[in-house]
Amino acid sequence: MLHLAGAILPVFLVVAAGYAAAWRGFLGPAHVDGLMRFGQGIAIPLLLFRAMAGLDLRAGFDPALLGAFYGGAAAGFTAGLLGARFLFRRDWEDAVAVGFVGLFSNSLLLGLAITERAWGAGALAGNFAIIALHSPFCYTLGIAAMEIARAHGTGLAPPALAGRILRAVLSNTLVLGILAGLALNLSGLALPEPAMAAVNLVADAGIPAALFGLGGILLRYRPEGDRATILYITAVSLVLHPAVTFGLGHLSGLPPAGMRSAVVTAAMAPGINAYLFADMYGRARRVAASAVLAGTIASVLSAAFWIAVLP
Repeated sequence: MLHLAGAILPVFLVVAAGYAAAWRGFLGPAHVDGLMRFGQGIAIPLLLFRAMAGLDLRAGFDPALLGAFYGGAAAGFTAGLLGARFLFRRDWEDAVAVGFVGLFSNSLLLGLAITERAWGAGALAGNFAIIALHSPFCYTLGIAAMEIARAHGTGLAPPALAGRILRAVLSNTLVLGILAGLALNLSGLALPEPAMAAVNLVADAGIPAALFGLGGILLRYRPEGDRATILYITAVSLVLHPAVTFGLGHLSGLPPAGMRSAVVTAAMAPGINAYLFADMYGRARRVAASAVLAGTIASVLSAAFWIAVLP
């Protein structure tokens, strides 16, 4: 129990501190936005750059690991999409936005931080492999589904759709950091020591800054209305996604290290990107925002459960 508390509580205490600072007015909306812009736009891309530059690509990109995690993610998207459409009678565009909530777990701020707290920095190779494909996979699936839903059966020009998806993916700074690190890794070169030291200084600040900023962001997303839909998609994110990931990992013989990375990441709350996607299309914003808040609180329990279960 003390091990669980030591792994989980520090992460959520930082989030809670950011929430309290914003609630008491110590940080205004502009401060919170600036902190998140620094964390997610600069420091964390450098963290991913550093990780990808030094990652053992053969060991990290295990097909069983990626198949288990993204199979679970696809199941979450499908359950969210069909549930929103047929259980809650939302139109197809709303249903895609709700499905995206079940797809996009908080792999970076929560999954990475909690895995490191529970099993140490040496356990993160699987996390970085998941994160490397996370935004490209999720945004490609989400944007393609939304564009098809918006077409209302009129048909889409495949080149236009592909171009829209590619622009959305490549405009993401996290993806750019990953690609730059991968290029350096494949080149066999290394940054000069002073440059790498500077990267380390900024990268090490990324997770704490973004967690603190996340607390301030969550203050804005107070649940109201749509409670059944919010409860449903939160359960899909925190229960279905990790359960499917665990099952697929077990069937494929995924080693314990990979299983920990995949399942704990799958058990995390919907990420802020779930709301950003809904806001980008103006669909199901209240459901997405409220699910991010409710899921972040409830993921204390989902994280504790899986850390206790996994070896």
